[in-house]
Amino acid sequence: MRPLVIRSAIVASLGGLIFGFDTAVISGTTEALQREFNLDPGGLGFTVATALIGTIVGALAAGAPADRYGRKKMLFVIGALFVVGALGSALATDHTAFMIFRFLGGIGVGMASVCAPIYTAEISPAAYRGRLVGLVQFNIVLGILLAYLSNYLIRISLTVDVAWRWMFGVMAIPAVVFLLLLLTVPETPRWLMSVGQDKEGIEVLRRLCTTQAECDLAAREIRAELAAKENAPNVPFFTPQHRSVILLAVAIAAFNQLSGINAILYYAPAVLTKAGASTNDAFLMSVAVGLMNLIATMAALTIIDRFGRRRLMLVGSIGYLISLGFLAAVMFYYEPNFTPTSSLLVLIGLLVFIAAHAFGQGAVIWVFISEIFPNRIRGRGQSLGSLTHWVFAAITSWAFPPVIAALGGGWAFSIFFVCMIGQLIWVLKVMPETKGVPLEEMEEKLGLVHNPASA
Repeated sequence: MRPLVIRSAIVASLGGLIFGFDTAVISGTTEALQREFNLDPGGLGFTVATALIGTIVGALAAGAPADRYGRKKMLFVIGALFVVGALGSALATDHTAFMIFRFLGGIGVGMASVCAPIYTAEISPAAYRGRLVGLVQFNIVLGILLAYLSNYLIRISLTVDVAWRWMFGVMAIPAVVFLLLLLTVPETPRWLMSVGQDKEGIEVLRRLCTTQAECDLAAREIRAELAAKENAPNVPFFTPQHRSVILLAVAIAAFNQLSGINAILYYAPAVLTKAGASTNDAFLMSVAVGLMNLIATMAALTIIDRFGRRRLMLVGSIGYLISLGFLAAVMFYYEPNFTPTSSLLVLIGLLVFIAAHAFGQGAVIWVFISEIFPNRIRGRGQSLGSLTHWVFAAITSWAFPPVIAALGGGWAFSIFFVCMIGQLIWVLKVMPETKGVPLEEMEEKLGLVHNPASA
């Protein structure tokens, strides 16, 4: 691999780091936000979900501009939204202003979930695509860990009334670094050639490929795909030909959030405190959850191109069922009389849960969605997958506080357990394997190519 491939993938994946930081940072602020803005459980759930509503808008809006204006330009827009969202949330003087800036940051997260994987997939050789696109997920979980660690250090260093503001504000630092590093990487050759900039696209290919023969082959494959009749820029998205990949993207994205992952990430300290841990211990335990997330993600990314996407999902699905069943049992057994022992058991369950997620869904989702759609609709396909992901993230995160308050943690984890039975069945019966398949050959692999005789 050329150094430019690695550098470009790393820079794009930094959007994932800020994505992960933004996702987890609010977990350390929920108690302060309730007090600062006088929120009940439903109000807290809506406040947390505000950023997720932004991610829905961002995921919905990102695909078409990414196809029209380019992947790199959209990454610049994303970085700017991260900076504005971080500083605005930190400096907000009332609840409405806070939610507006969290919404703007959420738009950046939703766009990042679309554009960063597309960019990385389109500059990566097929043999390394899983690992390079997986860098986005690696940086998401690194961002989550850094958010948990930052929250803990800020909490023990500053007074409660200002700590939550610093927790949000520090996110502006990696966002500015991301914007500066974007100046050093190229636009993707697939996008350049798709808008008629063949000369520029070939030049980027030469810089990305290790040999002239590899460059020529990649250029021929891209041209052949773009020249196909069905590759017209106004090709319809929701058609019978695309039905199978649309359903695949919607399914993996929905199951990702029906596991409860974002609800647990957002409320990890609150769950651990409810289970019997002290507030400072709960924050420190959250760091352990973030560290396990990182370790399991690293393990998955080292084998994703050898082990395959489907087999990782199978292992992760089984891990989900074990951990969620255990967490539900602990909650049912101890509620409402939690002890330090119960908090330790919940921590163990959360560690197994996060390991299962990171090794399965976490490592696979963005790689899988970025691979399965044809080039002509990849932007819109990635947008649909991200939109589905964030809609379900908003629903689960909004509902989690009132469900726990009304029914208890046992029922909340039981709901997620039942949903993961559905995911296991889907992986066994429906999900295809996509490892090592060039993007230009994916249509044939998934049966999407038109038969000219039937056109």
